[in-house]
Amino acid sequence: MYLTLIILAAIGLWAMVLYNGLIRARNACDEAWSNVEAELKRRYNLIPNLVETVKGYAAHERETLERVIEARNRALASTGSPSEQAKDENVLVGALRQLFALAENYPQLRANENFLKLQEELANTEDRIQAARRFYNANVRDFNNRLEVFPSNVIAQWLGFTKRDYFEIEDARVREVPRVQF
Repeated sequence: MYLTLIILAAIGLWAMVLYNGLIRARNACDEAWSNVEAELKRRYNLIPNLVETVKGYAAHERETLERVIEARNRALASTGSPSEQAKDENVLVGALRQLFALAENYPQLRANENFLKLQEELANTEDRIQAARRFYNANVRDFNNRLEVFPSNVIAQWLGFTKRDYFEIEDARVREVPRVQF
């Protein structure tokens, strides 16, 4: 009788330890994702200033500027899974590349102190986004591993834990920081 109680207590303790580990891993993923979102928001806030600076020099390039703002607004409104948000981020980074390519045609703009400062700030933000993505994806990897390895997979499946999506950029060109050398 006592042996049975000890075995049941040990199994209960084991299940509790596995469950708590899954909760900690899930919370680490949530925290890491909030870091990614904070960096993305920082970039979204920089873009209108950049567009306004370019507008003064390239007023007739309205289509490119509108594409950047539209892509920014779509990415800002994106609240789906990380893989869904990555699609909107791909469009935004492409639009920013067009904006910086456009700036190459305007020597006065390239020399503008405000434009240079915004461009540098955006490049720094892109680096921070990359770091936050790597941190998030590492946490997702650890969490997903816990969901797949025995014995924690038994507890995870029983309690309804599901795998997380990585925040991945599909196009290798999009992975590069959008920088223009003047």
